[in-house]
Amino acid sequence: MPGLRSTNLMKAVVYDRYGGPEVLSIAEIPRPSPGPKQVLLQVHATSINLSDWETLLGTPLYSRIGGLRAPRRPVLGSDIAGRVEAVGSEVTLFAPGDQVYGDNLTLKGGFAEYAVAPESALAHKPASLSFAEASTLPQAAAIATQGTADIASGMSVLINGAGGGSGAFAIQLAKAAGAHVTAVDNADKLAFMRSLGADEVIDYRTTDFTRTGPYDRVLDLVAHRSVFAYRRCVSRGGRYRCVGGTTRALLRMATVGVVAGRVTGRRLGVLAVKEGPAHFTPLAELCVSGRIDIHIDRRFPLDETAAALEYAGTGHALGKVVVEIR
Repeated sequence: MPGLRSTNLMKAVVYDRYGGPEVLSIAEIPRPSPGPKQVLLQVHATSINLSDWETLLGTPLYSRIGGLRAPRRPVLGSDIAGRVEAVGSEVTLFAPGDQVYGDNLTLKGGFAEYAVAPESALAHKPASLSFAEASTLPQAAAIATQGTADIASGMSVLINGAGGGSGAFAIQLAKAAGAHVTAVDNADKLAFMRSLGADEVIDYRTTDFTRTGPYDRVLDLVAHRSVFAYRRCVSRGGRYRCVGGTTRALLRMATVGVVAGRVTGRRLGVLAVKEGPAHFTPLAELCVSGRIDIHIDRRFPLDETAAALEYAGTGHALGKVVVEIR
């Protein structure tokens, strides 16, 4: 009948070429079906990560893995939270109706009404967290937890890019460990970073943080400087790890940085972030207990996903940005 929507279709935000938010469009596309070890979920919320913005732009180059000339997946969005609609024949951990969340980095698809994810990528959502709150955790929590794992009381710690999603969690985790925390981001985020517990804040536009310190630990979420600039801000016996940044900066850190650090008594390198529930549920438990706070800056409806990506990707977000589908 006219006006009725096919149950085999869903609304999604799609793209078929790399570029800015203008390449995104709203479309009706076929609803995916789960494979044997996959779960189909009705998406309620998807949070935005820097990786979403990079994969939209197609830069840095590593964001094009699997799709050098055109995007491999037409729908972005990896940090998802929702309700299980159906499960594959070999799924044992979940059943229809379960509330789940996870980092669907491999398949993406979160900016849509339904998404398919591997069973191994998902966890049961804590009852006390909303879908929006749960969606902020998987990728950012894994980065923040592993990036602050060996911080101890009395250490001096610097976090670059600390005003975003991963950084907001990292500040709180480092403070909880008893460290003296210096947080770096743009001027609009200084008050926010102080509210999270940062002892000192630096506006990277006016101060070169690599000429401050030195620090026992440096977690860099937006690396783009030279190995030797980073080395000088790390104390002897200290550690520098970067997660995001330019392809050139990451490659140099993974090669020259390791050698340069070893020669001078410092540990320099790239943080190889492990994915999966084991790496984000511990932080979720801290959030449930009230020891760590979740900060959602803005919420956007699915139709405004392009605006949400631009807001987060251009460095405006204080903490996390969430697209709410339901």
